[in-house]
Amino acid sequence: MSKNIRKVTPLKQRKPTKSKTHNSKNKAQVYQIKITLINTEPEIWRRILVSGNTNLGLLHAIIQIAMGWTNSHLHQFIADNTFYSDPDLDNEMEEMEDEYNMLLCEIAPKVGESFMYEYDFGDGWNHLIEVEKIINEGIAHPICLDGARACPPEDCGGTGGYKDLCEIIQDPEHKEYESMLEWLNGGFDPDAFDVQKVNTYLKKLKWEKSNWKQLGKLLMERDEMD
Repeated sequence: MSKNIRKVTPLKQRKPTKSKTHNSKNKAQVYQIKITLINTEPEIWRRILVSGNTNLGLLHAIIQIAMGWTNSHLHQFIADNTFYSDPDLDNEMEEMEDEYNMLLCEIAPKVGESFMYEYDFGDGWNHLIEVEKIINEGIAHPICLDGARACPPEDCGGTGGYKDLCEIIQDPEHKEYESMLEWLNGGFDPDAFDVQKVNTYLKKLKWEKSNWKQLGKLLMERDEMD
């Protein structure tokens, strides 16, 4: 993981529960969270409303849709040196907790708390997830309120590679300009972000525990609309 990751708010150690539901009070609570892709400048971020009763497995799917990733790599959530991921995936982690057994309202029960989400252990895309508000009302599905800038292309080499990519496509005289455009299938707009499109596909996320095939089909449908 990058040495430049911002410090995460300390959390008390919490063990996962096998229950996917919480008490009636927390069922009604809605979390406003901000997801920031660390070490990007200008920052790439999304602001989401999501039920506090959401398990981390479902939160993974929400992040993939909202940020613009394609679920092509492994992932993990990190809080207090505890790692959570999908136990059905071959992630080679001996000490890993089941992400479907931990709820958002358990891992970050208070405003101001935060934890990490890492996607693609090769490129190392690290996301800071911060709880901005907790609202005592319900929502039918996750909602993206706002965000900024496009998701980096998959497999571009992490934040360093992405910075180089952006510099190259802005300089037609660069020796790698043509080959980079070809790799990008014609072009890429770093400033593009469509909140309506994100919400269209968040609304279609209907599984409490989605598998790779279900999520992959939804993400392919999203990307075919570009």
